[in-house]
Parts: sequence; C-alpha cells; structure tokens
Amino acid sequence: MNDTALLLCDLQNDFLHPKGAYGRAGQTAPEIAAVVPRLVPLARQVRDQGGWIVSTHFTLVPGKGGEPFVSPHLRKLRPFLAKGDFAPGSWGQALVEELAPADIGVEKVAYSAFYMSRLEWVLNRAGIRRLLVAGIVTNGGVASTVRDAHVREFEVTVIEDGCAAFSPEIHRAAIEGLRPVARIVTVAELLA
Repeated sequence: MNDTALLLCDLQNDFLHPKGAYGRAGQTAPEIAAVVPRLVPLARQVRDQGGWIVSTHFTLVPGKGGEPFVSPHLRKLRPFLAKGDFAPGSWGQALVEELAPADIGVEKVAYSAFYMSRLEWVLNRAGIRRLLVAGIVTNGGVASTVRDAHVREFEVTVIEDGCAAFSPEIHRAAIEGLRPVARIVTVAELLA
C-alpha cells in the first residue's frame, strides 16, 4: 500500500457542509451527501495499511480586494460564489473533518487536479503509482482527474459509490465513460 493513495477529489466544506458555499445556496443532492460517510471506513483502512490519503482542493484564488477569480463559465453555472468561498487556507476550502487529515493536500483551479497544480510532482516524490479515486462531482473533477491520471500512466481505480454527481443519471453516464481508462469498484469490494 505504500505506493497507493486514496485520492479524495474536492470533498471540501464549501461543497459539502450545510454552512459552506454550496450548502448556503441550496446546491446539494442526497447522493453527494452520502459519499463522505461511505468513505470513512475505507480511509481508515488505507491509513492502517500504510497507504496515502491525498486530497484535492478546488480553490478560488483571490484577486484585488479579495474578490475571487471565477471563470466566466463557472460564474454562469454558480452565480452564488462570493468573496471568501474556496479561498486558500480557509475552512471552506479544507477537506471535510470526517476524512481529515490528508497526508498531502493539493490546490486546484480547474476540473482536473493535474491542471496547473503540483499533484503529479508530489505523487511522484511520494512514490505513488496507484490511485483509488473518490469524490465529487463524477462528471467534473473526478472524470477530468481520472483521465489525466491515466495519460500520466498511473494505475487508476474509480470507487463508483465513493463518487457522486448532482443526478444519478449523470453519475452513471460518467462512470460508464471512465471504464476504458480505469478499473471500477465499490467501497465494499475495496474493504474486502
């Protein structure tokens, strides 16, 4: 397990906690809320067996006056995002308490955790070659990160019930789209 990481994509307070940016805006889904408790025993097992916990943190970089740089397409999709949301080092940007602490945390500014980040560098430095990927949303950050990991020749396993999207149909379609580039398993299969 020393070359294996449970890669937790965007399981942050601003996405998941009722007082986070998405919670305050009423942007949630029961499937998304169910991911964290399902992953807790797996994270414990990975730690106990000497694996790594790596978390990615979607980040809105603050500009002048603290106003975040938000891409135009994201501003259209999520007009509620405001100053302080997903800010570097903030409570909202942090990994949810139930899964913390991570051995490595990586800020990201786009869907893929590899895009313009230090993720590949730290994984290589840590000797990590196998990724067990979980997080939100399946069709966004998870799918983009999995595809980028695949082309970088990491051995990728997607935890089907450790991921979620805003609708079950979108989640299922994203999982099917990842089958050519990753092994697909459940939390129970990994625990066994």
